[in-house]
Amino acid sequence: MYPVITISREVGSGGSVIGRKVAEKLDIPFLDRKFIEEISKNTGLKADEAEQKGEFVSAIEKYFSSSFYNGLYLGDVQDKVYEIQKKIILEQAEKGPCVIVGRCSDFILQKAGIPCLNVFIRADKEYRRTYFEDYYGKQQEPVEKIIAKKDKGRRQYYRYYTDREFGNVNNYQLCLDCGYLGEDMCVDMIIKAAKAKKGE
Repeated sequence: MYPVITISREVGSGGSVIGRKVAEKLDIPFLDRKFIEEISKNTGLKADEAEQKGEFVSAIEKYFSSSFYNGLYLGDVQDKVYEIQKKIILEQAEKGPCVIVGRCSDFILQKAGIPCLNVFIRADKEYRRTYFEDYYGKQQEPVEKIIAKKDKGRRQYYRYYTDREFGNVNNYQLCLDCGYLGEDMCVDMIIKAAKAKKGE
């Protein structure tokens, strides 16, 4: 069996697309949008809000997050979202090989003692800016500013729930620069690593 593969990535680096391609080529489940669907179903959050709270957090959000949401008291909404995602990650990983994008999955699986191949995808600022514009279209705010905000939110989220530094090479077996290597080569390298660990 292949190992569970986690994909952590910088905003605009193409990590989600790479993860999907890896899952398709290995013919194993891919977890990304499923998180948003489950969070929406269990909290009443809209899809865009569920996506935001699933990987990003700011200090001000953590401070004010214990509140009523749409008339329903959820305690700390951010923590509820994290627990829903954690449950999905562990349930899917226990079923067998899969590709999981973000959501502190590398940390969650390590703590649970589930072997996995942890991958970090990055790219230079120009690649990320172009990728973001191609994917999301024209924005009212400068793209560089949007990416910087999302980067900060993702780092804060990861540190809050793991007490580790997002993007630290010590947390991953593979760190790939998509801007330099391209999506297809990143996919091939991840698959090669997964196949090398198959059966262990």
